[in-house]
Amino acid sequence: MFLDYDGTLTPIVDRPEDAVLSEGMRDAVRRLAERATVCVVSGRDRPVVAQWIGIDGLVVAGSHGFDLGDHHDRALRREAAAGFEDLLCTVTDRLRTEVEPVQGAVVEPKRFSVAVHYRLVAPHEHQYVKAVVDTLLADHPELLKMTPGKMVYEIQPKVDWDKGKAVQYLCHALGVESDEFVRVYLGDDITDEDAFRALKGALQGPPGGARPGSGIGIVVADLSDPEQAGRSTAADFMLESTGEVQRFLNTLAR
Repeated sequence: MFLDYDGTLTPIVDRPEDAVLSEGMRDAVRRLAERATVCVVSGRDRPVVAQWIGIDGLVVAGSHGFDLGDHHDRALRREAAAGFEDLLCTVTDRLRTEVEPVQGAVVEPKRFSVAVHYRLVAPHEHQYVKAVVDTLLADHPELLKMTPGKMVYEIQPKVDWDKGKAVQYLCHALGVESDEFVRVYLGDDITDEDAFRALKGALQGPPGGARPGSGIGIVVADLSDPEQAGRSTAADFMLESTGEVQRFLNTLAR
């Protein structure tokens, strides 16, 4: 079971630090982890999301899969963007200088990326925030890329890696590629589409061992929101809220 965090296990909130996991959802994830391997694949820093969830034995992929690991098995560890730390510090300092003075803007530094949240920014300032991000990318075209999300720009190292490739890597590392396993991914954001597509494509095994993937993608989308209702997705099924996610996980745990 692969689970996104924001928008899947917790509702989308105005400020990133407010995305606190409810006790009911934590209990559902804990009970499910007693019956299946559970991996959390989040845009958050891996240590942050691991601490917020507070459940031993989970595999956590942070920074959109750039930082993988769990509490015990170092064989699962992978840092797909090591060596970019100095550049990301420079980018973070520049964003803090140019974007943070905008009322409502939040710059969230992470180990392998930096996020610019503009959910609370006045609409007439949105273009300015985007222009700052575009200028940064233009200054480092060979080194940086931007992944858009829900009212957030995620600036990342320009490495051929995403949540889909993280899922492929984990399926192989955990030994769950065979037909006896069902792989399920729940997510709500654009970045989760890479994982939905990965489950439909080839699971990356040993050299020459790739085969068509078999998995289930479930998108979490509020159909009362016109933007989400009209969104195209590679997922197979839909849940309409984090409440439905909690009921679904509890059902699987039973």
